[in-house]
Amino acid sequence: MSLTFVLRHLKLSTKQIRNYCDYQPKALRSLKPKSTRATVQFYVDSCRVRAVAGKGGDGCISFLSSWCKEYAGPNGGDGGHGGHVIFQATHTKKSLNHCSSVITAKDGEKGYDKDCSGKNAQHVIISVPLGTLIRDSNGSVVCDLEQEGAMFIAARGGAGGRGNKFFLTDTEQAPNVAEYGAIGETVQYFLEVRSMAHVGLIGFPNAGKSTLLRAVTRARPTVAPYPFTTLRPHIGMIPYDDYEQVAIADLPGLIPGSHKNKGLGIQFLQHIERCKGLIFLLDGSNNPLEQYQALNYELSQYNVSLNERQRCVVINKIDLPEVKKSLPKIREKFNVIGISAKTGLNLQELLGIIRKMYDSV
Repeated sequence: MSLTFVLRHLKLSTKQIRNYCDYQPKALRSLKPKSTRATVQFYVDSCRVRAVAGKGGDGCISFLSSWCKEYAGPNGGDGGHGGHVIFQATHTKKSLNHCSSVITAKDGEKGYDKDCSGKNAQHVIISVPLGTLIRDSNGSVVCDLEQEGAMFIAARGGAGGRGNKFFLTDTEQAPNVAEYGAIGETVQYFLEVRSMAHVGLIGFPNAGKSTLLRAVTRARPTVAPYPFTTLRPHIGMIPYDDYEQVAIADLPGLIPGSHKNKGLGIQFLQHIERCKGLIFLLDGSNNPLEQYQALNYELSQYNVSLNERQRCVVINKIDLPEVKKSLPKIREKFNVIGISAKTGLNLQELLGIIRKMYDSV
């Protein structure tokens, strides 16, 4: 059933249908002021954790001696099981910044006399975003949590030891032996969020990516007149008047040779790989054509499939006279839009393009 048929069923005129179909969502300007906290929150899309499961409780050695029967036999209880470490996928989490480097579960309780077993330890459940990839120490993918509520047992807790009551037999009426609780597993994992943002900002250091993110969202990345102020990705949300929200990421700057892991190149390029659309932000005052060719080369050398992603080329700093003068010559070579993240010039046009990229992916 087409949208036009539905609108005609609602008895709308042809002019009203045409106006509705041609409607383009507009970005909303947040009326809520930005936070004044000193701590700037950042987005963590990958981390290394060590999962330490709990140890099982030891079994108990005990013999019952009551007033009516002095040698009533063994009554040592079993120890409780140690807790597991479990990762669970949920849509309420968008980042891994809550994951500590070492996740430890509690040990099981030891056994007691009078056939009293120890209490099992509670499992430690860590919520992670949907689409989280879990790799082992060798780099192999062991789990892909892509469904709501999916769980992965990262480390199994040790089983509780059995008390001497378990070893009672016809030939052994007074066993003086019990089991120790088993040691829980200790495993290292590398967590990686597969889908980080809808749109990612790509550019060389000092291209104005953090300034642009501050201008269009409520995110507060650090802005300074020196390179590599952004060492971790920052995420901002752009709300539109049709109740859609587009996530845009300020990614760390690339340098020539990043695909050869110069600097932190591979780590930075992994952030780009998890964005559905790409925005090439070029510094208009520093030969933007060479910047675009260098960025395109780095992406193609790292992963050829990145060339198939939705992309948009943006020239920043057109508030400078020399950049504004050279913009027509740049447009003769390839299609670009000019903005000024500092003054807000042409940001509405860019927000419209970002929404079209979001709708097409």
